[in-house]
Amino acid sequence: MASSGGLPGVKKISVGAPFRWLGGAWRDLWRAWPPLLAYGVALSAFSLWISLSFMATGGAFWVFALTCGFVFVAPMLAMGLYEAAALLARGERPTLARMVLVRRAISADVAILGLALLMIFFFWLQIAQIVYGLSTWVIYRTVETLAAFALTTPEGHRMLFAGSLIGGAIAFLTYGLVVISAPMLLDRQTSVFVATITSFRAVAANLGPMIVWALLIAALTLSTVLTGFLALVIVFPWLGLATWRAYGELVES
Repeated sequence: MASSGGLPGVKKISVGAPFRWLGGAWRDLWRAWPPLLAYGVALSAFSLWISLSFMATGGAFWVFALTCGFVFVAPMLAMGLYEAAALLARGERPTLARMVLVRRAISADVAILGLALLMIFFFWLQIAQIVYGLSTWVIYRTVETLAAFALTTPEGHRMLFAGSLIGGAIAFLTYGLVVISAPMLLDRQTSVFVATITSFRAVAANLGPMIVWALLIAALTLSTVLTGFLALVIVFPWLGLATWRAYGELVES
């Protein structure tokens, strides 16, 4: 699709493109696995620590809500992975220091995008509390009792349905906002407004393939939860590298 009003053009892709991104990212991951897996270990350990801290204080609901809300802040946490992908694309070797201290990520436009995602994250937490409060008056203090309520009672089923419906809508809108804009801000001298509009245009022009990509991200993210965040060690760097490939294939240079 040609550029419009000074915006970069977006390309049409096939439904199989997301699988190609994952395949290329998998190869990239093992080309520079020490710093990439170290990045994943740090995020996995932090996620596990947060979850165990809330579980120890009887905050099972917050474990559930924060885990579901992870998708809203993940793009900003992946800035170091985009930097690693850019270095690999140029034939350079990424290091952990360069991934942690990404100079191009220190800008007003990146800060604006990060603030917008943080506000969406807090909005999701408020919605999650409302849905939970309308579903039950009982405070479930362990993950086991909360899971039993959600999976075995009619009220729990309604809570899951309402939460999934509302959360899914917010997540997909956020996905459209940031799926291309986060790596684009790292790669180009552009504004957050141009980046987010380009991201929406890329999703709109390739709705089918981008829905497939969103479902793949959701499935892989769910796998990390089912493994107690251990799979995050590999999945998060893998998805970060794949997102950079998606950006490169969707936006005209």
